[in-house]
Amino acid sequence: MSVTKGLLVRLEALPGKEDEVQEFLGIGRGLVEEEPATVAWFAIRLGPSSFGIFDVFPDDAGRDAHLSGAVATALGEQTGKLFSEPTIEKLDVVGSKLPA
Repeated sequence: MSVTKGLLVRLEALPGKEDEVQEFLGIGRGLVEEEPATVAWFAIRLGPSSFGIFDVFPDDAGRDAHLSGAVATALGEQTGKLFSEPTIEKLDVVGSKLPA
């Protein structure tokens, strides 16, 4: 399967909430298991209190479905509790190497 679209979501943990954000992101993996168009999903740590999610999709429809799915809902519910307002960037994937 090829991927052409992606998302980069940046999260800044509120003071003292870094461990909880990391746990939250661990739970997110289970949520995307139910999304067939989410080809690859990564929770990342960018710094002591900076986290992110990077995921890829075959097309705009898959990305749009993800943006209205369970992870997006969970992000909204935890904004202001665990982290500040997420920054969501829509990306075009210009090259990839995925497992067969």
